[in-house]
Amino acid sequence: MGVNGENSGLDRAPHTTPSFTLSQLKKVIPPHCFNRSLLQSFSYLLRDLFFASLFYYVATSYYHLSPQPLLYFAWPLYWVSQGCILFGLGLIGHECGHHAFSDYKWVDDMVGFVIHSAFLLPYFSFKYSHRRHHSNTGSIDRDEAFVPKTKSQMPWFSKYLNNPLGRVLTLGFFLTIGWPLYLACNILGRPYDRFACHYDPYSPIYSKNERLQILISDIGVFITTLVLHQLVLAKGLSWVLFVHGIPLLIVGVLLVLTTYLQHTHPALPHYDSSEWDWLRGALSTVDRDFGVLNSVFHNVSNTHVLHHLFPKIPHYNAIEATKAVKPILGEYYRLDETSIIKAMWREAKECLYVEQDDESSKKGVLWYKNKL
Repeated sequence: MGVNGENSGLDRAPHTTPSFTLSQLKKVIPPHCFNRSLLQSFSYLLRDLFFASLFYYVATSYYHLSPQPLLYFAWPLYWVSQGCILFGLGLIGHECGHHAFSDYKWVDDMVGFVIHSAFLLPYFSFKYSHRRHHSNTGSIDRDEAFVPKTKSQMPWFSKYLNNPLGRVLTLGFFLTIGWPLYLACNILGRPYDRFACHYDPYSPIYSKNERLQILISDIGVFITTLVLHQLVLAKGLSWVLFVHGIPLLIVGVLLVLTTYLQHTHPALPHYDSSEWDWLRGALSTVDRDFGVLNSVFHNVSNTHVLHHLFPKIPHYNAIEATKAVKPILGEYYRLDETSIIKAMWREAKECLYVEQDDESSKKGVLWYKNKL
């Protein structure tokens, strides 16, 4: 048991149908938690923009005046700090995609489109695939993100990576280029019967009615690409990489890391189509503690269980709402306060694939395994 009685150990979470319903959970949440304040949401947006602008100003105005040895410390500090702030800004765009930013859908889509396009992320494309992730969380057949493989689906070379060096290489690969590969070719996503790409309006991820908005998303990314090209011509490639490129790489690392840890844990069950239902799938996630970064990341990881139950609750009300539902959730609520680095390494070691336990257990309930 964790602090205040939360389940934080490796004991398995319940996998049977809960005795409570979604409506019962909603009733115990204070009604004001569902209110979306345009003013409050914009205040967090402006906060992130202020710090991002401040870090940019310091780096571009003073770094060239600093002694060369100091820059070996100053630039990494800028990259990490700016990357963290921009990740928080991107999470506001994610909130827009859930219509949790304001009461006005057009405002949410406009703000989200601008933010995500600036990050080379196709807004509507991700909005729709992410919505399907929320609709199918915990399903090994229909989930859209970090879908675990069964043992029979593991590639032949997996056994050669099941060691410390292999885990370092695997984590390094997915943390650095996993995000662009997910967008470009749906790696770590749901398998489709043909090539799936977030930039393709005719991708099997999307319906016919969504194609125009996928194209609009591509135009937003294309405009940002043109701006970056002009910056390269004006400032040089190294300037663009140092000021913009590496912080965006950090954003991708953080996005993959947080999503991975939210949905990968030795205690969490997954389900095939014979056992899956929406509520149990939504509960197949875990809250994580990023310490001081929880606030910077707008509490995306320490209130993630609630987010999958009620994604339209804005982040600034999520902690209060989480506290309200925890007594009802009981053992279905999971909070793991293990340090992030330690948890990442443990999950990489223990959570290789999912499989049912034995012939006596429910065939549709699968648990993480590590023996190849």
